[in-house]
Amino acid sequence: MKRASLFAVFCFTLLSTSITVAQSNLLNARVPQEVGDLNEQQIAANDESPLSYGFIDDRDVLWSKTIWEKIDLDERINFPYYYPSEAQNLGEERRSLFDVLMRGIEEGKIKEVYGDPDGYFREKLTYEQVLKNISFTGYLAGYQQAYNEEILSREEIEKEYGVTIPLTSKDVIEYRIKGTWYFDKRQGEMKYRLLGIAPCAPDKEKNNPQGPPPGFDENALFPLFWVWFPDAREVLNDAYVFNTRNSSQPITFDHMLNSRRFNSVIYKEENVYQDRQVDSYIYEDALQQLLESERIKSVIRDFEQDMWNN
Repeated sequence: MKRASLFAVFCFTLLSTSITVAQSNLLNARVPQEVGDLNEQQIAANDESPLSYGFIDDRDVLWSKTIWEKIDLDERINFPYYYPSEAQNLGEERRSLFDVLMRGIEEGKIKEVYGDPDGYFREKLTYEQVLKNISFTGYLAGYQQAYNEEILSREEIEKEYGVTIPLTSKDVIEYRIKGTWYFDKRQGEMKYRLLGIAPCAPDKEKNNPQGPPPGFDENALFPLFWVWFPDAREVLNDAYVFNTRNSSQPITFDHMLNSRRFNSVIYKEENVYQDRQVDSYIYEDALQQLLESERIKSVIRDFEQDMWNN
């Protein structure tokens, strides 16, 4: 009965979010400018906070395992996190996940942003530091000619022709997430808690006009920053994802991520070997790395089943 009640509450919460859609007030608008304008009753009805996780006592956690996963945005099931890569013509309510995160950081609504690449949340970043991490130096027309003629010094050329260009949603082609699977002995079930998320892009040296340095791996991806997920839930709960099956029933990024509506591959788990990654002990064999990822998933999945079989 308790599970049924919780499921009913979740369904009601999910359905109630459908009031605000990408084309809010579309059917009531007298002129195109009124599309998206809500009346006071609609604004009050849409004022909802993300569903609270609730308190988990450490004594109730019988078993847990922290894992790191990769979400490849080139897979069709993960497209909602990538598109729209350019939202100029789609209004403010249609944004990619990267744009939503960056706007939340810029407005100060997301404060827990970190720069350590492994997602241990030790090196906190300011908004200016985040901008520096996601920006590279581009050059105006005439840079190559000035560089070849050597009339100006390298510093003068950089100052006159160099411009700072931030990465955009098109450059973010992968997300990495960190979360913990744990067995709640009080409720007798396995649960998942998402802890952090990081957008990933190729190294900024890829955009070097003089060409990338020797040994540069153009396929390597690096996290731009890590966001402590609980701190970003308010922002993600206000951002809606386009529903390809029914545009009048959208879903928020918060619901998408918490319900694990994506395809991912485990690339690291906490272990005695300093949390080494899968590719650090299985070299240059993508098939075996994928099988190792599935093995880790099986360990987590089988633990709950074994609780009732022993």
